[in-house]
Amino acid sequence: MNISNEILKKLPKVELHCHLDGCLRPETMVELAQRYNIPLPTCNAEELGNIMRIGEKRGSLEDYIKRFDLTLSVLQNSTALERVSFEYVEDISKENVRYAEIRFSPALHIQKEMTMENAVDAVRKGLKQGEKEFGIKTRIIICGIRSISPSISLKLADLAVRYKRKGVVGFDLAGPEENYPAKKHREAFYLIRNNNVNATIHAGEAYGPASIHQAIHTCGASRIGHGTRLKEDKDLMQFVNNHRITLEICLTSNWHTKSVRSLKSHPFKFYYDQGIRVTLNTDNRLISNTTLTKEFLLAHDMFGLGLHDFREVTIIAMKSAFLNHQDRKVLIREIADELEQEFGIMPEYIQANKN
Repeated sequence: MNISNEILKKLPKVELHCHLDGCLRPETMVELAQRYNIPLPTCNAEELGNIMRIGEKRGSLEDYIKRFDLTLSVLQNSTALERVSFEYVEDISKENVRYAEIRFSPALHIQKEMTMENAVDAVRKGLKQGEKEFGIKTRIIICGIRSISPSISLKLADLAVRYKRKGVVGFDLAGPEENYPAKKHREAFYLIRNNNVNATIHAGEAYGPASIHQAIHTCGASRIGHGTRLKEDKDLMQFVNNHRITLEICLTSNWHTKSVRSLKSHPFKFYYDQGIRVTLNTDNRLISNTTLTKEFLLAHDMFGLGLHDFREVTIIAMKSAFLNHQDRKVLIREIADELEQEFGIMPEYIQANKN
């Protein structure tokens, strides 16, 4: 069955893996740079967008990460962070995203006058304004960075604990995997676990399944960012499946960083067919020039996912969200009702009984 882009755009969606500093509008970058006298390669938004987007210029994860130097340069004050947070919510509202967890590292936004607390407060304020205007529920995941001192990760973990009931729902560890093992940041995750904060970790993106094993068994992650190389360890894959550990899949980004040889060879469908909890995500909307609609379309074109599959992936994402249980239940019911009433998509077992 061929599914149009328009139908996919209208489907209710959930985003669990998206970096705020990878989601700026080029126009906003130019305006912020001009306002705060920050140098950019060009002041033309279209040209800047072309520079920021990977396109066919695939490279390593490290090459991909270099682009964040530019986005971070314009995000060093509260006004800028508040604005881009609001604009993120506005952008995802155009493709019916119902719930989103946006992640960022406050430690990367304190080059000038801000504290890490200022950075979190600015993002909270922008997201709250967006939620009020567009009716989208959002939450924050604070990121530690593998290549930065573990002592900074500990401070960020403490920040996540202090903001646990103020919009922050989780803690992450991002950045290059090779030579930067998660176990070096175990003290931060000890603090996180002891204070009942959720953990997700980038793992198995640019390194093998040993990185995933460490994220789960040393750091206590209940979700894995990417996890493309999980299939190389069948025993670990079975553990992930048995314990319903969710993989935050980012198809376009994984292709851009050479985490997979080609989109067709991506293990997403293999994991899905095994019954592993998988979700579809954008990672970085600007840098990978993507949206959740585009990721859904890729999954349809490359792997033949149909409307019932998208229902399953979306409900899985909502079940895996770090939102509190009662709010999750409400959103799952709202999404399920919308899928049934607006698109005629019901759980397959119900449809089978009706037939």
